Amino acid sequence: MSSVVYRFKQLSHDEQGFMMPALVSVMIAAAIISTAVLTIIMNNFFVVGNNVKSQQAFNIAEAGINYYLWHLSHNATDYKDGQSTPTTPDATLGYGPYVHNYIDDTGKTTGTYTLWIKPKGGGSTIVDVRAIGKVIGTDITRTVQAQIGAESFASFATLGDTALWFGNTESAAGPVHSNQGIRMDGASDSDVTSANATYVPPFSLGGDGSSHNGVWCSSTVTTPVNCTTRDKTDWRYPVPSIDFNQVSSSLCTMKKTAFSSDSATSALAGQSNACSQVPSTRTAAYLPQRSSTFNQARGYLIELNTNGTYNLYNVNGETDTASPYTSALTLSSVATNITVPSSGVIFAEDNVWVRTNTTFHGRVSIGAGRLATSNNANIIIADDMLYSTKDGSDAIGLIAEDSVYLAPYAPPASGSFTFEVDAATLAQTGSVIYPDDYRVSSGRCTRGWVNSNQKFVFYGAVASRQTWTWTWQRGGSCGDAVSDGTYYISGIKNNTTSYDYNLLYAPPPSYPITGGYQILSWREVLTHP
Repeated sequence: MSSVVYRFKQLSHDEQGFMMPALVSVMIAAAIISTAVLTIIMNNFFVVGNNVKSQQAFNIAEAGINYYLWHLSHNATDYKDGQSTPTTPDATLGYGPYVHNYIDDTGKTTGTYTLWIKPKGGGSTIVDVRAIGKVIGTDITRTVQAQIGAESFASFATLGDTALWFGNTESAAGPVHSNQGIRMDGASDSDVTSANATYVPPFSLGGDGSSHNGVWCSSTVTTPVNCTTRDKTDWRYPVPSIDFNQVSSSLCTMKKTAFSSDSATSALAGQSNACSQVPSTRTAAYLPQRSSTFNQARGYLIELNTNGTYNLYNVNGETDTASPYTSALTLSSVATNITVPSSGVIFAEDNVWVRTNTTFHGRVSIGAGRLATSNNANIIIADDMLYSTKDGSDAIGLIAEDSVYLAPYAPPASGSFTFEVDAATLAQTGSVIYPDDYRVSSGRCTRGWVNSNQKFVFYGAVASRQTWTWTWQRGGSCGDAVSDGTYYISGIKNNTTSYDYNLLYAPPPSYPITGGYQILSWREVLTHP
């Protein structure tokens, strides 16, 4: 048996002295690297953990917004989260703070959200809701703020339950919708939508007996917008329809609001048959029937003043072939400088003629309806209707049980002019129109204006159950219609309907809504109270 002999070299003292510092250096370097790696790992765990908690806080804040969307859908006027305090809201944040536990889908309470609710006021349906989400056991918070509101009938520049037609001398600024269909020969700068994929337009509204797309234009129109080459990306059809039946209950609500505004009628507001009550008491908010017998030529003239008040006249007769309104209407003064109610709602149990003197500053909705009778009241625009500003602080809502008319005597009788109406107009069962015939002389065509220096500007919103138009084309000579060289025209040929975008988030007080509450806009707030 052989044996293996292992030989080891013995290090010299010099070699041992050299290796030890090197080994220590390697160990120190490894320790430093390990510590750094561990620190990075721990920091990453900390950052990831914070990010997770931060996202949880954001999700909890969003849950707070969704909760109050649900709350408003069940109680549209509760801005205190079911509480009675505080009595006075915070000037910046509104009512609050209201703290709720957040319970996850496993039933565990993982955080809280704190709510602040600030109504827009002035009768608007819009509410600013701020929700601050916080995770239990941390100081991490995230804040989300949203505008919650119900889309109103003032959310469109022009809204029709029947077909619409914009001629090539007319333009639409703002969203346009019809529950039937739209012929859009004029310029448009926003959404143009129809509830139908196709429809057959009536001849009076641009039809030719054929079926057309829900939104279309005539290929014969080349100026000022070329039908063939124009941008049609904003034309959409079909889309959901808008229910005009909502307006009936809204007029009843406005009447109750008017009753509530004065001690003389407030007891009526809570009665189950409040909307069939017809008190003879006149208040700043409620104007009674002029007579139990309905007469289209009788009612009230409301003259809106610049200082937030109004002058009231009895209208005892109308001769709409005359001009201007002071000649066309037989008037008697009732009162002057009546303060617009704090609710912003004036309800008349009769016809209403309306104008501004000379401009109006404030926010008001005027409703006209004979809700206790089978007759339907109208609103007639008798003269200029002008805001003092166009920044959203001024708004006029005109809600008629029947129709809203632009009176033939409202524009200047002749000469060069730019006639303007600023308002959100809504006809529950009738039309928003310049009439084709005089009411005092049925069958006689109304006057027309065809010169390029005679212009009509409508600024606001139009919602019409039946017809909407400012212009009528006649086949031949007809009453006071004026020839433009091709057709005889009733109404103002050159007109522009411009949308007041302030109405989207701040409609006039108690203006009828088209549906339920929804989140209109939201953003994250980088600071919290």
